[in-house]
Amino acid sequence: MTTSPATAAEAAQLSPVFDSGRLAAELAAVTAHTWNVQRTHTYGGQVGQSAAIDWRVLPLRSLGGDPERSDPGGPGPQPFATTRWLDRLPYLTEILDSVPAPLNAVRLMALGPGAVSNPHCDPKYRLDRGIVRLHIPVVTDPGAVLVLDGVEHCWQPGTLWYGDFSREHLVRNTSRTVTRVHVVIDALLTADLSAWFPDSWQEFLTCGEVLLNHTSPATAFPAWPTRLPYEALLPSGFADFDAPAPLDGSLIPARIDHGADDVLALTIAGRTFALVPACGTEFRFSGWSEQRTLQPDNDGSGLTLRVRRGRALADRHVTAVPRTP
Repeated sequence: MTTSPATAAEAAQLSPVFDSGRLAAELAAVTAHTWNVQRTHTYGGQVGQSAAIDWRVLPLRSLGGDPERSDPGGPGPQPFATTRWLDRLPYLTEILDSVPAPLNAVRLMALGPGAVSNPHCDPKYRLDRGIVRLHIPVVTDPGAVLVLDGVEHCWQPGTLWYGDFSREHLVRNTSRTVTRVHVVIDALLTADLSAWFPDSWQEFLTCGEVLLNHTSPATAFPAWPTRLPYEALLPSGFADFDAPAPLDGSLIPARIDHGADDVLALTIAGRTFALVPACGTEFRFSGWSEQRTLQPDNDGSGLTLRVRRGRALADRHVTAVPRTP
């Protein structure tokens, strides 16, 4: 019987195991300064408040490759890029290059002795949205635990774990001396990445309410098939990542053009979003999954907007705004 998302396990160890000694040794290259305190990121694109506990971050991939951003980022005007800190971590670079999936934020996260977070949920990391969060512990202690959906976890250095962080969770470090350090990887779930999950998960990943993304092509700046700028009327909820029905709502003006650094960008309701290739001729929001995509008509007459949730698919066609002579 196929397990439903509501009853799937809260965590799973994935198949690769990495060299914990090499990972720990590389920390010396990036620990000469104090890392920034973790910050949150909202769907509205705003960086939230700093953590009130000793929970610090070194960004290895961030929006625009900013080496100071400690938030996980999301859809916005810049795509994710590596930071200068990753240049100092060659073994970790090899590990990240081996992950068979598009990567968003990658951060080293350090939880200091005595630090305890508030219980919280991160709703975007859901299998039916095709977005996952992975952990590789680097330094840990028996007193440093993740409590995920009521279950305590103390993952060991060098192992690779998936956790369903859309469920309520907190982190707690009761050690008096040890700072817990994990590599935290935000990725899009693909068929190749799903193969890293244990055998007990494979039926669910194949048949359950799971969104499998395609591996993005290597094209850095995809070509739009018609002349830019391109204008259309899109549903007001399509670029609202809190919207429960993103294809509904009134139609509002949207514009697709070259953004900063020649990245393809969509501007709607005063916000700009970088677009990247998805599957076939579809484009997705950088920092998001194929849960929402745009597919332009070859003749430029309109766009097909697609919204996926697990195995379900809905679409809506909108027409382009006629060009003025």
